[in-house]
Amino acid sequence: MPGGPDRGFGFRPPKGTPKPKPSPHDVDVHDPNGVRLQKLLASAGVGSRRACETLIGQGRVAVDGQVVTELGVRIDPATQTVHVDGERIQLDEDRRYFALNKPLGVVSTMQDDLGRPCIGDLVEQRPERLFHVGRLDAETDGLILLTNDGELSNRLQHPSYGVPKTYIARVPGPVGRDVGRTLRAGIDLEDGPVAVDSFRLVDSAPGKAIVEIVLHEGRKHVVRRLLEEVGHPVETLTRVQVGPVLLGDLKPGKLRPLNSREVASLYKAAGL
Repeated sequence: MPGGPDRGFGFRPPKGTPKPKPSPHDVDVHDPNGVRLQKLLASAGVGSRRACETLIGQGRVAVDGQVVTELGVRIDPATQTVHVDGERIQLDEDRRYFALNKPLGVVSTMQDDLGRPCIGDLVEQRPERLFHVGRLDAETDGLILLTNDGELSNRLQHPSYGVPKTYIARVPGPVGRDVGRTLRAGIDLEDGPVAVDSFRLVDSAPGKAIVEIVLHEGRKHVVRRLLEEVGHPVETLTRVQVGPVLLGDLKPGKLRPLNSREVASLYKAAGL
């Protein structure tokens, strides 16, 4: 918003939310050899230097869990963590975060011993060593995240954090009204029960239908197996969202860097 402290990153505390107060057990987070906090926030895309100073003055910035309101504070971005309105800000400029639209026929590995097209082929020109967050089978296209942030990647893949993933599938139709109810109630697969978070019919035509399915399970072929069980085997399958990150109009085989807000939301989803 022009003229406001939220320009660029879009932080807005909920209406009526009390301003965070310093803890009575505050510790000194100032590092005299560090970098000014407002400069780091501006470099991370939170907003202009002045906007970041306003955020600090409003008590909306915390360093290592301590609310900071003084503008002279310096910190070490390599060892200290910063949150704005409860969302973690990534200050390490060496960390990279990307969304990739994985094409059909590409396997979800950084190299393939069988010589098949793989994700590594699509990012081989990148200078940093990236790895994929989770997998998509070769017959499924769509969104897959890439990063060199090992801690975040491990958290996002761990089932205990329940990061939702959204898929669009084309299946034989018509799709009965009870299908969604059955999937939400849960289905016993050979490796245990699975319930979807949500299911909806997107479109239908004689003999075919487009459905959206959201779930946080990461088991192999889980979407295909679920739809097979309810009598609607998948004809095409695309992942369109992982947590807060959308595939959007990203073309197959193309990569885009995540923005600061997306990275912060992923950290929040991963409990970091």
